Amino acid sequence: MPVATVGDAATASIDVTTERIDEYAALTGDENPIHLDESYASETMFGGRIAHGMLGAGVVSAALASLPGDIVYLDQDCSFEAPVRPGDTIEARASVEEELGGDRIRVETVASVDGEPVIEGEATVLSLPHDA
Repeated sequence: MPVATVGDAATASIDVTTERIDEYAALTGDENPIHLDESYASETMFGGRIAHGMLGAGVVSAALASLPGDIVYLDQDCSFEAPVRPGDTIEARASVEEELGGDRIRVETVASVDGEPVIEGEATVLSLPHDA
């Protein structure tokens, strides 16, 4: 029986700054100029620098980790709906929708900026009691 149950929800947020984007690039090695070079990025369809999509997905992960129990990722689907820019605040929500058997649960996930979805998806996770 999972610790997190249908109806449980958790949130997380992060302020996106150029420094955080630069740090994410240094940490992951993803140095795509659309994320790092304002001059280059201004000539793209986005008209300026944008955050890495997985930076936003990381906020979804933080929301999942805030659900009850020890949360272990098994699967994540996500659709990137809109760009995230320096100065935006990403707010993620993870809502438990279904118990799948054993300790597995299906969680709907959404990350938004100013109430508009930027990442939508769902995750399958284990929700386990913490044995101290």
